[in-house]
Amino acid sequence: MKKLKIALQKTGRLSEKSLEMISEAGIGLTNGKRNLLAQSDSFPLEVLYLRDDDIPQYLEDAVADAGIVGEDVLRESGRNLEIVMRLGFSRCRLSLAVPKEADYTDTGWFNGKKIATSFPNILQDYLDERGIMAEIHHLNGSVEIAPAIGLADGIFDIVSSGSTLISNGLKEVEVVMQSEAVLVASPGMDPEAGALLDDFIFRIRAVLAARNNKYILLNAPNSALDEICSVLSESQFWQVINRLRQAGAQGILVIPIEKMII
Repeated sequence: MKKLKIALQKTGRLSEKSLEMISEAGIGLTNGKRNLLAQSDSFPLEVLYLRDDDIPQYLEDAVADAGIVGEDVLRESGRNLEIVMRLGFSRCRLSLAVPKEADYTDTGWFNGKKIATSFPNILQDYLDERGIMAEIHHLNGSVEIAPAIGLADGIFDIVSSGSTLISNGLKEVEVVMQSEAVLVASPGMDPEAGALLDDFIFRIRAVLAARNNKYILLNAPNSALDEICSVLSESQFWQVINRLRQAGAQGILVIPIEKMII
């Protein structure tokens, strides 16, 4: 029986979120990450656990049919692969940062400077587009300490909350790209695998739609319905819960939706 082969990051937050999403889609895996290959008894699926930066090559070589990877990793790989779905988790940004005491005005500041990064290809493209001549120092980790030890004048790295930059005496000055987990397809996928991928995507869409919606029951007088509907149309529900009460809603019951077929 044909199985859909999906490549996942072996460890890390993105891996955890990917497996959680797959589980919510009713796809159970029979063995753990130690085997580097997991099977499902509830869906024709095999999961290959890989290093995140190896996933694009496995897809291009058609070893895997699809993969879940950070958009930043995909772009850094330079491989021409199709993003078939944005998954909305593991969001971050790739930014340029400099020492907090630096007199930074614009990107011209980086001319003639050294920049440490784990994403040299994305950074080089960004600098080339702006005609900036800078020396890129490629590091595989601990990029944020480079300015403090005299290795670089600035850095280009992943930023989530920004706390790591602050703790290392840096300030974010330019956001180069936004990133999130994406589902990517192999260009060499056969039609049978493509049909299985469509089924997989159908399940994942139902899971993600349910996460972004709630089923709400409440009591309200007819005279308050228009105002209540306008409040409920706002995306930040929990920030307007008091406005629902002020509009006349009572006995508000919020029920999570397990799956939402759209």
